[in-house]
Amino acid sequence: MEARPITALPKAHLHVHFTGSMRHRTLVQLADKHRVHLPDALVEEWPPRLRATDERGWFRFQRLYDIARSVLRDEDDVRRLLREAAEDEAAEGSGWLEIQVDPSGYAGRFGGLTAFTDLVMDATREASAATGVGIGVIIAANRTRHPLDARTLARLAAQYAGHGVVGFGLSNDERRGRAHDFDRAFAIAKRAGLLSLPHGGELLGPASVRACLDALRADRIGHGVRVVEDPALMDSVADRGVTLEVCPSSNVGLGVYAAAGDVPLRRLFAAGVPIALGADDPLLFGSRLACQYELARRDHGFTDEELAELARHSIRGSAAPGETQKRLLDGVDAWLRTPPGTTRTAADEME
Repeated sequence: MEARPITALPKAHLHVHFTGSMRHRTLVQLADKHRVHLPDALVEEWPPRLRATDERGWFRFQRLYDIARSVLRDEDDVRRLLREAAEDEAAEGSGWLEIQVDPSGYAGRFGGLTAFTDLVMDATREASAATGVGIGVIIAANRTRHPLDARTLARLAAQYAGHGVVGFGLSNDERRGRAHDFDRAFAIAKRAGLLSLPHGGELLGPASVRACLDALRADRIGHGVRVVEDPALMDSVADRGVTLEVCPSSNVGLGVYAAAGDVPLRRLFAAGVPIALGADDPLLFGSRLACQYELARRDHGFTDEELAELARHSIRGSAAPGETQKRLLDGVDAWLRTPPGTTRTAADEME
């Protein structure tokens, strides 16, 4: 039987990083514009071969990300990145995008933390208006830096709560920087009404997930897949309704799992854990959101009804306004009512 098109399934994308959302073609063009030399891994050999389960591999991954970030030099570059990210989400059926950014990685070129954040918020509003995709921004701290830096970013995020910033995150190498070292930063964000959205449970095991829950009061967890190694904790995550932002292509690309079929999607789903599929860094892993749903269908045997439930998880786990969530959820129901083989877009489903 012909399958329903994934790109017509309304969904939310909750796990994608700022520079990592960039189109490869845009990276090459901006590098040419600003005369930035790109290594072969980002040009002829793209997407790069990555493995980050050891420190040397993580360093290479981070180095490539830093090089890619260096092509963002002026206001037009930032506006282009966000406009194209929103266009790509619209093309793949996303009606809501949450994009994660650490302003401290860009502040030096853009006049400081506040000036850069103001630019991102303005560019986000433009991109949303142009594409119809709702966008929330997650300001994220770097766990390899001092916790005081995280508190600075948490206070920055709090200033924009209710004005486009929806959450506070913690990213980079899980093996560095213990979750409880950042609890005061997350307390600042929580008091401002922001979601707690740390990474955990990818490069480290279940204890990393538990730390995110206990020390940071996580509302969602970036990745979290290795919670399956502790069935009792997995059941607790399910009972609490904490959404895991699972990024299958990233898990394989970084060497956490050898193949797409090894990512424990089916086990998490069967345990009742809410799952929001994400692409993480399409620029480095070579695939976007729709590919993650195709992977669930192809490698894990997810039916259309189960794919629709994954889409619902992503929508319900998002910070999208209530009316946006309702529109997207209604669109998911409409997608299931549409016979396979019928050509419709996600926009059609959400009408």
